[in-house]
Amino acid sequence: MKNSNRDLLVLVKDAFTNQEAMQYELQQLNTLLGDFETLESFCQAHEVFDLQKYRVLTKKAQLQKIIEKDILKPFVFICNKN
Repeated sequence: MKNSNRDLLVLVKDAFTNQEAMQYELQQLNTLLGDFETLESFCQAHEVFDLQKYRVLTKKAQLQKIIEKDILKPFVFICNKN
């Protein structure tokens, strides 16, 4: 498996975990995160508030169009639904 380019903070209860076990855990975490970090899951968890046009955008195509831009227009906000 290729090394991913991310920083993870992993806290373990057992201070005597060996390096091989830690590498296995990090590999499993990277696999899980790779499955969940998709455009589909991002669009389900976020919405866009466009205060210029007084709209809330929730459709995947609309969100994708906005998040692909380098710079957002003023008063357009990407918000998490939580």
